[in-house]
Amino acid sequence: MKTSQISVQTGSRRGVFNLTSVCEAFVAGERDGLLVVFVAHATAGVVVMELGAGSEEDLLATIERLLPRDDRWRHRHGSPGHGADHVLPLLAPPSLTVPVVAGRLQLGAWQSIALLDTNVDREQRTVQLTFWEG
Repeated sequence: MKTSQISVQTGSRRGVFNLTSVCEAFVAGERDGLLVVFVAHATAGVVVMELGAGSEEDLLATIERLLPRDDRWRHRHGSPGHGADHVLPLLAPPSLTVPVVAGRLQLGAWQSIALLDTNVDREQRTVQLTFWEG
C-alpha cells in the first residue's frame, strides 16, 4: 500500500477542482491495483465526471437546485445555507475507487477525477490518495 496527502486550495468559492493529473502522477510506474481517493471533510466530496465542457457549471447549478442555500437547514452555523454543505456527501461521497492497470488510471475518454467543494467557509482541503497493489 502506498499513500499520500495533497492540499487543494479551494479559496472562498464553491467549485469543482480537477485532481486527475495528481492522481495520474501518483500511480505512474505502479502495477495493477486500485486507487482510492478520499477527502476527510464533512462538506466536500469526490466525483468522476467530464470536466471542461460546461459540466462543472451544470453540476454546481444542480447542487444549488437540490440543496438551496436558504434558512431551511437545521444545521445553521457558518455561512448562510451552510447546512446544505453537510448534506452534500449524499450526492458526492467522500471517497471513490478507480482501477489502475500497469500504472494507468482506467478512466473513460471524458472522465476526470475532481473534488467537489460547496463550502465557502473552508479555503483548503486535504485529499488522501491510496494505491493498493493487487
